[in-house]
Amino acid sequence: MHEMSLAGGILKLVEDSARRERFRRVTRITLEVGKLSGVEVESLRFALGAIAPGTLLDGAEIAIEEPPGTAWCMSCAELTQITERGEPCRQCGGFRLQPAGGTELRLIDMVVEDD
Repeated sequence: MHEMSLAGGILKLVEDSARRERFRRVTRITLEVGKLSGVEVESLRFALGAIAPGTLLDGAEIAIEEPPGTAWCMSCAELTQITERGEPCRQCGGFRLQPAGGTELRLIDMVVEDD
């Protein structure tokens, strides 16, 4: 379950930010997890909940945005929406697709409480 290591990385980002910006608690965190990122959203949510007690994330609301997958079709030169890798282009049916969006895993926003 690589989502547990991803959750640890997210916690490290939060802790590094807290040291730099001097806040004591996070009340809300917003993540962007693209449909083509290879991350199981519910597993990530579970992992964040599992590591949160006793950390800056303890009690924080976790919001996760899931942008759709998009790909550039090299056959018809169109941008197409896809839900998973290996799907054909919706315009021409070709399989020569280059992912263009939905591969993200980003920390977008934090609402924090100061010292």
